[in-house]
Amino acid sequence: MRLLRSTDLALRVLMRLAVADGATPTTREVAEDMDVPYTHAAKVVAELQHLGLLAARRGRGGGLALTEAGLSASVGAVVRAFEGDGDVVECEGAVPCPLNSACRLRGALKRAQEAFYASLDPLTVADMVAAPTGPVLLGISRR
Repeated sequence: MRLLRSTDLALRVLMRLAVADGATPTTREVAEDMDVPYTHAAKVVAELQHLGLLAARRGRGGGLALTEAGLSASVGAVVRAFEGDGDVVECEGAVPCPLNSACRLRGALKRAQEAFYASLDPLTVADMVAAPTGPVLLGISRR
């Protein structure tokens, strides 16, 4: 399974903020740290804010901060929120698959997708920034 770029970035932003140690980097600074376009980072930050995983303040003294919910967020839940509930393959698109009525692949792929999410569910953002990852994240910060 391959994650969307926005899912990958969402996880990296949460991890980056988890090691911020009270600092409140701006969206632009996080985008630069992660070497991604600002517009892409801004969309991901907006969605993370909507999910209640980070707080964003504008203006002087503003910036991004991880919420308690963000620190304890399940990696599986974050991935589900960004990836959506869609199937791994599209069986009923503009041109439906001719095997749709008798296919066993769709169910097998759905079970594999759920197993993937289930393996991420017990992991939290806090778990993901334990050593050696946390110090590396601090090293890429431009602040």
